[in-house]
Amino acid sequence: MTPTLVTTRLGDRSTDGAARPLLVVGPSLGTSVQALWADAARRLADRLDVVGVDLPGHGRSPVADGDIDMADLARGVLAAADAVQAGRGDPGAAFHYAGVSVGGCIGLQLLVDAPDRIASAVILNSAAKVGEPQGWRDRAALVAGQGVGALRETSADRWFAPGFLDRDPATATALLDSLCAAQDAGYRQVCGALARFDLRDRLGEIAAPVLVIGGEADVATPPALQHDIARSVRRGWAEILAQVGHLAPAERPQDVARLIGDFLG
Repeated sequence: MTPTLVTTRLGDRSTDGAARPLLVVGPSLGTSVQALWADAARRLADRLDVVGVDLPGHGRSPVADGDIDMADLARGVLAAADAVQAGRGDPGAAFHYAGVSVGGCIGLQLLVDAPDRIASAVILNSAAKVGEPQGWRDRAALVAGQGVGALRETSADRWFAPGFLDRDPATATALLDSLCAAQDAGYRQVCGALARFDLRDRLGEIAAPVLVIGGEADVATPPALQHDIARSVRRGWAEILAQVGHLAPAERPQDVARLIGDFLG
């Protein structure tokens, strides 16, 4: 099945996006694309048409019908990109993609399933296999019983580098609020997709340029996993940001924007 993933144009609201290359960005589990990417996207808007895609039951996207896997989410991103490109006048063209955590998993899936559509990819705070299946099943069961709000405190500990909550409480609060606003069913669906996801044996198929960005303080997807991706794809580069946790575009938007801008030329 192909879930319906709703897009949001980030950075600016102009209608002349076709004059700039398209960059589709994806969020992490529990965040809206607006809360995670808005600041970094604003810094890229002069050279890229940045469009965000929300996960099922997150942000503006509805819950999917039934169980989904990463290939379903990748098809949802392609369908969303097709709709955006129809409005830009370049339907079916290759586009750039950047995604965080599960958004990065979707990016890897796109690179193996639809290589002709992805000109390049930026994979942030992610991995070709994230955690263990039972851990995701346990997380989904917790949300089924207590709701996503039960994850707020533990997410604050896992998402951000030490001290970030004090340095930028507004950004941290917006991200945690987006978690609590997510629909339980959508969160559980994405947990299921993560439980079934493992592309480690297929990374060597990826020929498009791939920039991998990690956080030195990321406990969810540590830097070693970022280096694994960069070494395993055919044309990969890794950049690890100091004093950054699991949500690099929100924690260090200026550096993420600079790295993406330099990578895309």
